[in-house]
Amino acid sequence: MNYTEIQLTVSADYTDILMAELADLGFESFVETDEGLNAYILEPDFDEAAIQSIVDKYGDQTAIAYQINSLEKKNWNEEWERNYQPIEVQSRIKVRASFHEQDPGFQYDIVINPKMSFGTGHHETTAMMLEHQLGVDAAGKTVLDVGSGTGILAILAALQGASRVVAFDIEEWAVENARENAELNGCSSIEVFQGTIHDVNPNEKFDIVLANINRNVLLADIPVYVRLMNPGGTLLVSGFYEQDAPDIEEKGVAEGLTKTSKLTQNNWVSIQFSTAGQ
Repeated sequence: MNYTEIQLTVSADYTDILMAELADLGFESFVETDEGLNAYILEPDFDEAAIQSIVDKYGDQTAIAYQINSLEKKNWNEEWERNYQPIEVQSRIKVRASFHEQDPGFQYDIVINPKMSFGTGHHETTAMMLEHQLGVDAAGKTVLDVGSGTGILAILAALQGASRVVAFDIEEWAVENARENAELNGCSSIEVFQGTIHDVNPNEKFDIVLANINRNVLLADIPVYVRLMNPGGTLLVSGFYEQDAPDIEEKGVAEGLTKTSKLTQNNWVSIQFSTAGQ
C-alpha cells in the first residue's frame, strides 16, 4: 500500500504543534527539515480537507504552505534505521537506537527509540540540554522533566544518580514512548504521566527542572517552575531562538533566578538558571 507524504513549509516554532495535530489524524511518522516538517500516512487514510483545516487553524499565527506527494510502498523501519545515526555530546554521551551497537567508550550510553523521530538528541535544543545536564550534579537530587517527549533528559538525570525523576508530556504517544525508553535504559523508576505543569502537585519541590519547550510556554510557565523549585535549585531551558533569549532571561530574573550559563547552536539557545540558596 502506498503512502502520502505532506511536505510542510513552516516556522520551526510550530513543527511540534503540527506534529501533534497530524498524529491525531493518523500520520505515522515525521521528519523535521530545514523548511519545516514532512509527515507520512497510508494513502487511504489521507484527508486533504483535514489538512486544510489545520492550516487554516494556524494560518493567522504563522505562514504555512504544504505540498502533497504520493510515495510507493517502502519498508519504513528500514528507511528510518538507514537515516537515524547515533549522536555524541561532549564525548561523554552517546545517544543511539536499539539496533546500534553499544559503545563502552562513553560515560552515558542512552538508547532512544522515538515513536515520531523527535527528541532523539539530533535537534540542537535537545543536544544543548544534555550538554548543560553534564555540568549539573544530579546525584541524589529530585528532577522534573517538563514536556518530556522521548524521555531522553529524564533518562540522563536518572543515569546521573537522581534520587527521583518525574516527567510529563501533554501527548499520550510521548508518555508511552518515554516509559518504553526508560525501560530500555534500566530507568523504570522514572515517573511519567500525561498532563501539564499545572498537574504537578504544587506542594512538591524539585532540585532540578528541565524544560525544552518553546518561547511562549516558557514565558508563561517559568513562574510555576520557580514555585516548584527548592532553594539553590537549577532550571535548564531551551526550545527558543537567540533573538528570544533576552525575553527568557528577563523573565527568569524577574522571578528571582540568576543566569549561570548559556549555550548557542545554529541560532538555538539553552540557558541555565539557579535559584537563591538557603
